[in-house]
Amino acid sequence: MQIVVITAGLSDPSSTRLLADQLADAAVAQLGERGERAEVEVIELRPLAHLLADNLTTGFATGALAEAIAKVEQADALIAVTPVFTASYSGLFKTFFDVLDKDALVGVPVQIAATAGTARHSLVLEHAVRPLFAYLRAIVLPTAVFAATEDFGSNADGQLAQRVARAGAELADLLVGGARRRVVRDEFADPTPFEELLHSA
Repeated sequence: MQIVVITAGLSDPSSTRLLADQLADAAVAQLGERGERAEVEVIELRPLAHLLADNLTTGFATGALAEAIAKVEQADALIAVTPVFTASYSGLFKTFFDVLDKDALVGVPVQIAATAGTARHSLVLEHAVRPLFAYLRAIVLPTAVFAATEDFGSNADGQLAQRVARAGAELADLLVGGARRRVVRDEFADPTPFEELLHSA
């Protein structure tokens, strides 16, 4: 199985990347317990910023950006982690998903997560990030993982580790259960699937 991690952190080292790595490690460990192997590919968005801007103006992805998009399109699951900017996901994070094909994430399990300096931003996952992936018709995992500055380091109370472990188990269960993939037809525009269900009932 191929898990692609999208991380939009801007600093180096980045707490966003740290959280992304923890989530990936948890998913791989949980899949291992279920007898499955997974490979993880991490895509850092910061080096792709100029290529993303070019894509917005030209409509074409080139170089490393084209490779990143291809990896996402072939992924069995996605882990998407953004820093919080102005009470929402970062512009860099949103731009990457803006340039994907509209059907690229249909039926793809997505684990969402975010980092910020304060826990006051924790609801960004529910009011901004989850609706983004719901619109793209991905399968968004129930547990969204938020980490504030105090969740890292010696003063952390361990709750982040519990949330990461729960998220890893959810992703592993979904992958092993075979929920993936891929309906490209827009069922709101095409009534055929519902007609077939009615006739088979």
